[in-house]
Amino acid sequence: MISKWLPRRLASLGTDGFGRSEGRQSLRTFFEVDARSIALATLHELHLDGKLETKVLDKAIKDLGINPEKPNPVIS
Repeated sequence: MISKWLPRRLASLGTDGFGRSEGRQSLRTFFEVDARSIALATLHELHLDGKLETKVLDKAIKDLGINPEKPNPVIS
């Protein structure tokens, strides 16, 4: 709703734990709103803006231990 007034794309992060009984950290990891995922989302936005090379993004994925083939938690 507010994105039309922002100077760039809006990248939102959020979680919906309905129906899941894990602790907060598990839910943050599952829904990809933990610190690692937020860092990667930020780097991805910089990459989309042309301010970060693909190799830096790929290295971050590896260094952060993120599985890019993990199913989308919103769909699964």
